[in-house]
Amino acid sequence: MARAKAANKAEDDINVADDPQEAADAALEEGKVFDYITGNPVKDNDKERVRQRIARAIIHEYGIAAEDMEPDYRVKVGGRNKKVDIAIFRPGMPHEDENLYRAVAVEKEPKIGTKGAYRMRDPDEARKEFELIEGVMAEVESCQYGLWTNGLEFFFFKKEVTRFDTKFKPIGDWPMGDDTIGTREVASLAKMRRADPVMLRTAFRRCHNYIHGNEGMPKDAAFWQFLYLIFCKMYDERHLGEHRDFWAGPYEPFNPEGQKEIRRRILPLFERVKRAYKELFKGNEEITLSDRALAFIVSELSRYDFARTDVDAKGAAYQEIVGTNLRGDRGQYFTPRGAIRLVIQMLAPKESERVLDPACGTGGFLVETLNYLNKVFHEEKHLKAGDEATEEFLSLRDRLADFAANKLFGSDFDPFLVRAAQMNVMLAGNSLGHLYHMNSLEFPVGHLPGVKSANETVQLGSVDVIATNPPFGSDIPVTERTILEQYELARRWERQGSGFVMTQAVKPAVAPEVLFIERCVQWLKPGGRMGIVLPDGILGNPGDEYIRYWILRHCWVLASIDLPVESFIVEANVNILTSLLFLKKKTEQEIQAGDLGKKQDYPVFMAVAEKVGFDRRGNLLYKRQPDGEEILIEKTYEEKVRIGGKLEVRTLHRKERIPDDDLPEIAKAYAEFRAKHPEPGQ
Repeated sequence: MARAKAANKAEDDINVADDPQEAADAALEEGKVFDYITGNPVKDNDKERVRQRIARAIIHEYGIAAEDMEPDYRVKVGGRNKKVDIAIFRPGMPHEDENLYRAVAVEKEPKIGTKGAYRMRDPDEARKEFELIEGVMAEVESCQYGLWTNGLEFFFFKKEVTRFDTKFKPIGDWPMGDDTIGTREVASLAKMRRADPVMLRTAFRRCHNYIHGNEGMPKDAAFWQFLYLIFCKMYDERHLGEHRDFWAGPYEPFNPEGQKEIRRRILPLFERVKRAYKELFKGNEEITLSDRALAFIVSELSRYDFARTDVDAKGAAYQEIVGTNLRGDRGQYFTPRGAIRLVIQMLAPKESERVLDPACGTGGFLVETLNYLNKVFHEEKHLKAGDEATEEFLSLRDRLADFAANKLFGSDFDPFLVRAAQMNVMLAGNSLGHLYHMNSLEFPVGHLPGVKSANETVQLGSVDVIATNPPFGSDIPVTERTILEQYELARRWERQGSGFVMTQAVKPAVAPEVLFIERCVQWLKPGGRMGIVLPDGILGNPGDEYIRYWILRHCWVLASIDLPVESFIVEANVNILTSLLFLKKKTEQEIQAGDLGKKQDYPVFMAVAEKVGFDRRGNLLYKRQPDGEEILIEKTYEEKVRIGGKLEVRTLHRKERIPDDDLPEIAKAYAEFRAKHPEPGQ
């Protein structure tokens, strides 16, 4: 449970966690999970986890009602009873063989090899796996479609019956619930679908894995080839109602001529992408994938409507692929998504404000800003994501793209990370942000190519909101004197009375996170806000007291959140205790008033997060009753589905476990705290 309190005698301790008993209406037995189709408990194991992912996708992506599905349905095949892992029946019809329309066979997910990749098979190579599904489709006349999956490989089939034979033809995808299936018309937005978050992450993993495992490319090369195609997909989606090129017919990926047709569409599209985004591409980039791999990825991605897919889902899927591909050796690591979300929720950036991350990495804080604002825009219009009419959707999309293009800024020392972040922003916001390859600690001078543009668009003192996780650690000190001379915190400080006095002596080396604090404050407008990830030592070590003195002189402290070590162990492989520090830059008048002894007491929000939803090994944690039983809540999913040309609203109620994560509760507690205590300063 998180602990939160207000400092400076503001008020008593705040109890962040709601009483879990209020949300609980049942408990789940150890070793069980809820079946998403029936809502009943089933035994948890590797295969079951795959089946549950597939069941969610069938319901939420394909628009098939849970009432028309049945797990472990028994069918006679060759005179023997066989179990179909997921049986799908004609809408509203009894669950009997004559109404069985689609069948799914599931296996547990395969282990990834020592080289970090699994070689994906084509239908001929995996033929022996399909005995059950083909037997069911052959035995049951009404069963037209089949799917075999192990969670990483997906093989879709369509039955074709002739006078002399029954064939099971591989196809790129299943029809939607209303029987519309991908042909050339898959290029239209009406046939694409919003991606289920888990399945989008799976699709991204499948694509990257295919390039790495089947093409033999190194992971970083596979990463960039995948991103080129993501950009092609995003660019193609922007041309609503026009000729589209990023699509694959249902049978094209499975024959050489079809694969060549896909290449003939994609290569000119990539050339247009490079011309459209000259600031991102050098112009000599090439798609070097084989016809087979290119067809696989286009088929995999073309089914999804990226523009209508949740920003958070796209960000999570992208981060899944970034993984260790671009992790550097200068203190770079990726900030956990939960911490990123908490920082942005507490900073609450506005549409009118300029937002900067001066150590942006792959763009996590920037993308979460877009995710946050997208939700704000929808709430303002009283719209649920996915329910927008076309005109509303285009208006909100353009509004978010306008913010990304004009208000979103980032920079990083690593050119590959800048490029990856720019692609991440494009995926989230349908527009490039202002991202620069430069050393933020050297700015406004420096030799790297982003410095000139950054001086024109994001000068020091011009930013409203900063959210960042700078590289930190004593093993990567800043030693360049030309950089150190720019900073007060790079000088030696001497104690004087209850405070400190800065000398002119410059230290030979300073940890980068110390300089980043000062640089971020310099970048803010007076009254601007920042949230920064820092090692705990800066806030507690006796030798760093002069840093805290400098911070208190130049800023109002809004909040301080202690994070548990699990936060960075799992997602960044870094064993370090960190804190989130939130500051508001003082005006010159406020600094002078403080120097003259006119001190102002004000409340500071403080919290300790003890749980972040997973343990040190990455195992998910859920809230439990005092007796150890997991707490359940009922969650309602409401979706609009087109069936037989008519739009229907479906409501699905399912019991779910509650992640044992203090961070969302801290965000809520901070909002309540701010409602009682406005920010200090003007």
